[in-house]
Amino acid sequence: MEKCCCHLKNTPRSEEASKQLRNRINRIIGQLNGIQKMLDENRYCGDILTQIGAAQSALQSVGHMVMKEHMETCVVEEISKGNTDIVTEAVELMKKLK
Repeated sequence: MEKCCCHLKNTPRSEEASKQLRNRINRIIGQLNGIQKMLDENRYCGDILTQIGAAQSALQSVGHMVMKEHMETCVVEEISKGNTDIVTEAVELMKKLK
């Protein structure tokens, strides 16, 4: 199996799925900008940590959405082609999401 970080999906994401992921990422960016502002304003540590936890949770949620899509498209397609090594890759990707 080729090891590269620059693959293109065989099955493109739907416009709706892409829009949903972009919207969620934009909200996370907003959360991160808010955290940066809180740091600049010397806000209470507990408030900052709460916002960091919320941003981590939101990012993990996006990761789970992408992983679900990966399993339903990329992994299924590769297995149907006889490439069972994709399962090992999927497990490694799941470990990265924690």
